Parts: sequence; structure tokens; C-alpha cells
Amino acid sequence: MIKRSFNLDELGTNVRTEILAGVTTFLTMSYIIFVNPLFLSFFGNPDLAGKALPFSASLTATCLAAAVMCILMGIWTNYPFALAPGMGLNAIVAYQMVLGMGLSWASAMGVIVMEGAIITILVITGFREAVMHSIPLSLKQAISVGIGLFIAFIGLVQAGFVQKSDSTLVTLGNFDNLTVVVAIFGLLLTAILMKIRVKGALLIGIVGSTLLAIIINYASGLTAFASPNIARLPTSILSMPDFSTLGHFDFGAFSKLGVMTAMILIFSVMLSDFFDTLGSVIGLGSEAKFLTPDGKLPRIKQVLLVDSLAAVAGGASSASSVTTYIESAAGISTGGRSGLTAVVVGILFFLAIFLSPLAGVVPKEATAPALIIVGFLMLSIVKELPFHKFDEAFPAFLIMIVMPLTYSISNGIGFGFITFTVIKLLSGRGREVHWLMYIVSFAFAVDFAIPALKLIFGF
Repeated sequence: MIKRSFNLDELGTNVRTEILAGVTTFLTMSYIIFVNPLFLSFFGNPDLAGKALPFSASLTATCLAAAVMCILMGIWTNYPFALAPGMGLNAIVAYQMVLGMGLSWASAMGVIVMEGAIITILVITGFREAVMHSIPLSLKQAISVGIGLFIAFIGLVQAGFVQKSDSTLVTLGNFDNLTVVVAIFGLLLTAILMKIRVKGALLIGIVGSTLLAIIINYASGLTAFASPNIARLPTSILSMPDFSTLGHFDFGAFSKLGVMTAMILIFSVMLSDFFDTLGSVIGLGSEAKFLTPDGKLPRIKQVLLVDSLAAVAGGASSASSVTTYIESAAGISTGGRSGLTAVVVGILFFLAIFLSPLAGVVPKEATAPALIIVGFLMLSIVKELPFHKFDEAFPAFLIMIVMPLTYSISNGIGFGFITFTVIKLLSGRGREVHWLMYIVSFAFAVDFAIPALKLIFGF
């Protein structure tokens, strides 16, 4: 029954592989279960206690929204794409909308609901799908590579191999604590397992690293060197869900900020959400070899519609915008090829509502090696780029380099699209650019210019 429902035989996979891939993806992205509530509760800052969302309610909303949308994605699209509240967007909601602009949480979540609804309309009308099809193949390939570099960079930071620096922006991390040992062990273990082609290498690496972290934390004489974030066995396994913030949203942003400012805010969030998803879908589709020779993803409309509805669901549940996760590549690299992988992720997120203390055992240092290796695997397509064509290769380069360095998929896409369009236009080859690329490039240019426009026009 399951095999027929998800076409496992046609996709060259089986139930065991799909479950393994789902567990791998869940463990790789399970950090969001705690990180998202931390953002929405302002990391427990006592000075902001009156403005924060309750941690328990945010955790419930995060898990519930992710669970429902992962299951919907798996059943409706039959793709192994997992969803959860997006990093970056949660920071915008908490620190820009609530703290910076003074919006209530209900109004901030209402902005997310509105941008998700607008994107949903764009999907239904075919505009979002048309935009994806208008992107040249070389830029799609660059997006995949850029996401690989982005994923690897995230992994390097989580592992403690790279850290920020006031003098050089980034620098080598401190190797004076045993959390780095966990990451090094996991990276070497996973790399060796990948080399000898052990199935489930990424999952084994995560589990093995977590066990080492637990041993380090509880080994006599070593705890003084351990990070407070290293794996600890929970004092309890079960936790009761808190549904107090579900459905708490309104559209008060217009009265609080004014129509013009509110519209600009919705536009900015929508543009980021719109192209983060397109980038993720292209990258994941390329990694799984789902794309057609001309770079199109079959059933893309269903994928984009689920993702758009996920933004609405995220805002309505007070979890922030829910989006397709690039960490899905970890499950894809493990062999996940069907929607069963996403359904497994959704079931695990649902269980995490009640088993959140247990889900919190896995430290970020244990999942970092999986991200680094998945990032490496996604770089293979770089050899397909037309480096002999400057007008395509240079915009592709900007996409690849800007994504990790600005910590944003949409920023990289914006830089690349604008450069591609301008070079083609000014070199007399403007007819080679799809008309939608002109619209999208202009939208990105406006978005990048918003801070300057605010200073000039005072809104």
C-alpha cells in the first residue's frame, strides 16, 4: 500500500530507505524546535519578558506547523521536501517587526499571513511557476551550488570551525573545548562511512556524534571543558503542548505603521520568502536529480502551493513563516526520493510536540558534519556552468558567493539576476532575457534600495 501510494518502485527506493532519510532530515533540522522559540521569546531576556511570546507555546506552534506542512508536502507532491519555520524570517518578525517597529505579535504574524496569501495567489495564477521557468539554466545551476556553499558554511559555524571576528569578519574557531571534538569526530566518521558507501552514513554520523557528546558531558573530569549546549540527557521525556498562541493574528500593521510602510514591509518579506523557496526547490531538485534537462521540476506548482500555504499556516499559528528547508538535502543524500521521507519528518515533528526534551538531546555540533558533507555534494554541478560565457558565468558567480557571505539565499539570487539582466541589456542582447526576468530584477533592485528610499522620501 505504502509502496504504491508513493511510487517507491518507480523511484528506485524502498520504505526502509525513505524512513532512514526522513529521520536524517528531521535530526538535521531539529534544531529549529528550540531555536525558533528562542527567537520568538527573545532568548529569555528578562528585560523583554513583557514583549516575548511564551517559549512553550512557540515550541508547540513550531512543531505543529512543521508537522502538518511536511505531511501535506509529502502526500500531495510526493517529494522529500521538509518544511519548518524559516531562520532569518523569525528574526525579522521578532527583532524588526515587534521590537523595531513596535508591532504586537498578532500584527506581526498577520504580516506573515498576508505575504503568504499573496504568494499563494501568485502560485494559483501561475506567476510563481512562470518565474521559475524564466530563469536561465546556468543561473539555476548556480543557485544549487550557492545553496551547497551556504549549507556548508552553516555547518562550519555550527561545528565551531568558523566564528565571527571584529577584525576579519570571520576567523578560525576556538579549539579549546570538547564540543569541537564532537564535530571533528562526526565529520571524520561520516566522511569515512561515505567513502565506503555505508547506507545511512549521515544518520550514523549524527547519532554517533550525539553519543560522544553525551559521554563527554558525563565523563568524570571532562565536564569543565564542555559547552553548556553540549548534549545532556533530559530529566523528563514527555512535555504537554501549549496551544495558547494558535490563531492569534490580526492586520493591525496598517493602522500602526501606515499603509505605505506596511505594504513595503509585506513586499520585503514576500520577496525574501518567494525566492528563498525557489532557490531551495531548485537546489534540492538538482541534488535529487528531479530536474529535467532544461532545469524544470515536474509538479512544481504543487510544491510551490504547499510552501505558500505553509507561510499562511506559520503566521496563523504564531510560528513565523514556514518554508521549505535546504536541510532536506541531508535526507536526499541518504536516498530519500519520495514524499514518504517528508511524511516521516512530519510525524517526528508531531511527536516532538510531546517529546521535545528527548529531541533536544542532539546538539548542533552533531548535525554540523552532515551539513558540511551535503554542501560538498551539492557542489558537483559547478562543472556544468558555462564559464566560457562571461555574461552567464559572472552572474552565476555572484549568486554562488553572495548567498553564504550574506547568509541569505534571496540576496544571492537578487545580485545574480540583476547583474545577468543588466549585462545582457547593455551588451545589446536584451532579447535573450525573458520578460519576467526584467520584472524580477527590478523588484530586487527596489528591495535593495528600500533603505535609501526611506531616507529620501521619509516613509
